[in-house]
Amino acid sequence: MTEHTHHHPSSEPAAHSPEGHAGHDKHAGHSIAMFRRRFWVSLLLTVPILALGHMLPGWLGYHQLQVPGARWISAVLGIVVFLYGGWVFVRGAWGELQSKQPGMMTLIALAISVAFGFSLAVTLGFPGMPLWEELATLINIMLLGHWIEMRSIAQASSALKELTKLLPNTASRVSGSGAEERIEEVTIADLKAGDVVLVRPGQAVPVDGVVRSGSSSVNESMITGESSPVEKEPGGKVIAGTVNGEGSVRVEVTGTGDHTALARIMRMVEQAQNSRSQAQALADRAAAMLTYVALGSGVITLIVWLMLPVPVSYAIERTVTVLVIACPHALGLAIPLVIAISTTLGARSGLLVRDRRGLEEARLLNTVVFDKTGTLTRGEFGVVEVVAASGTDPDTALALAAAVEKDSEHPIAKGI
Repeated sequence: MTEHTHHHPSSEPAAHSPEGHAGHDKHAGHSIAMFRRRFWVSLLLTVPILALGHMLPGWLGYHQLQVPGARWISAVLGIVVFLYGGWVFVRGAWGELQSKQPGMMTLIALAISVAFGFSLAVTLGFPGMPLWEELATLINIMLLGHWIEMRSIAQASSALKELTKLLPNTASRVSGSGAEERIEEVTIADLKAGDVVLVRPGQAVPVDGVVRSGSSSVNESMITGESSPVEKEPGGKVIAGTVNGEGSVRVEVTGTGDHTALARIMRMVEQAQNSRSQAQALADRAAAMLTYVALGSGVITLIVWLMLPVPVSYAIERTVTVLVIACPHALGLAIPLVIAISTTLGARSGLLVRDRRGLEEARLLNTVVFDKTGTLTRGEFGVVEVVAASGTDPDTALALAAAVEKDSEHPIAKGI
């Protein structure tokens, strides 16, 4: 099959809009590149903050660097990291609060905002130890987590892109007849119902249609799972995305673009990826409840430590820690990511999931009934066993058969 360049923007899922989970569908308008860029810039700014701080010396066993104005350098870099890398979480939290669905963004924004405000106050004279190192490190970890999350879901949603590769970009449109027949290369978008296209041997069928002249066999395994090519005579129907065999056929267009069987399959896969399962709805409710529990725990932590004879900075550090640890990020991410990956793996294997609830309820199945054997094949012929005549080596018999069939285009010959 000739390799083509594909461009079907209407059918490709947006890489920057992963289907949401509790409070995490606020990624609208965000992109993988945005999180990647903010992570690397913030990481670059965090390195000198850590080098001038107290954490690395304590871990690595060296004396803290004595640099004139170190506290101001860390403060300036920390402010930049907060405004550049952390502001995306503050915006996300604002969206959650507006929709009255506080979630992960709210907890992250609260944690970094408390750390930022306290560190700024300490830098300006309030007693305590600033948390610029902790603030910058937390923002970097959260940016990295969201970058990985969005990239994973975007990769998991590539089933639709895989399906678009079945279609060529252009077709050979036939006009006129007899001596006045003309053939011109046009884009698929230029075709309309009633046009006639020429499909040469080995080419992908560009449209749904009916054979008007010529005969051939068409490999429909990518659509039906049938390994045997289907013979096509005048009047026979062909499906866009299938591969023509050894003969040339002229096909009258009955459906193009969104009106083809392949497009309907793509819409079905897309709807499955956008549908919500019961497990995801349960995870959303649990994440929302955990958000309230985390906020309450943070408030209780702050009050209790303030009542004890410890510095205010100590109490705030523990409060920030509780808010971060209690963030239901894994709960909100795991279920939609697993479902996106499962529907994609199914589509790549020829198993199309029309609704995620069906996929979820499949765990209750104990019997599967198939209506025909074609759905259980690999879509191609192959040799699984060689039985040779007495006195003949099986490998020799296979080699002789392969030599005879070497130049044949028959599907069984190709299998040998």
